[in-house]
Amino acid sequence: MDARFRSIAELAEVPSVAVVVDVMRAFTVAAWAFGQGAEKIVLAGSLDEALALKASHPGWVALKDGPPAPGFDAVNSPGLLRSVDLRGRTVVQKTTAGTVGALAVKEASLVLCAGFVVAEATARLLRERDADRVTFVVTGEDGQADEDLACAQYIARRAAGEGTDAARFLRRAAQSRAAAELAEGVRRGVHPDDVALCLELDRFPFAMMATLEGPLMVLRPYGGARAD
Repeated sequence: MDARFRSIAELAEVPSVAVVVDVMRAFTVAAWAFGQGAEKIVLAGSLDEALALKASHPGWVALKDGPPAPGFDAVNSPGLLRSVDLRGRTVVQKTTAGTVGALAVKEASLVLCAGFVVAEATARLLRERDADRVTFVVTGEDGQADEDLACAQYIARRAAGEGTDAARFLRRAAQSRAAAELAEGVRRGVHPDDVALCLELDRFPFAMMATLEGPLMVLRPYGGARAD
């Protein structure tokens, strides 16, 4: 498999297959939302769009990065979201990097969103689709986030059928700048368990596929049974 690793800014052309990686925390949160029963996640392009979608669909759950804010129901924290009952709900998600990366490749024929919590399911789907050229979008820190790059490299190796020790990739993520900022409280809207939850390998059995549904980019779980 020809794996290419790009920042959002380096996406000069629309890839055929894209895996958008945001470990800390957008796509860990998305996986937890599905684990908590959410039906789908609408990826919003801006905070105003997220609020407008929420206003036009009062039953939807809107979440964002940072501290709680008027109009939003939740923040981008897996530790905080894991206690929320989302059965049958639609979630609107807007984050600094993850949702931006997914929207940047919305025209790709296959868009998967990933973190360590869905790594094996993502790799398995790439193998099933015989994806021979995959662009991994490293979303954090303008493509320099080592937790995202480590996860992308791990998924690429697993998708190529290579046996590899996950521990060294998880260790890189645990030592990343993002992990330190979450642990030290630099970032807002954080639960003490967030870093550990982001590093929980293969917590969920499904991949997450994003597709255009009319004007909206919608993320849904794909394959596997949802976790209890």
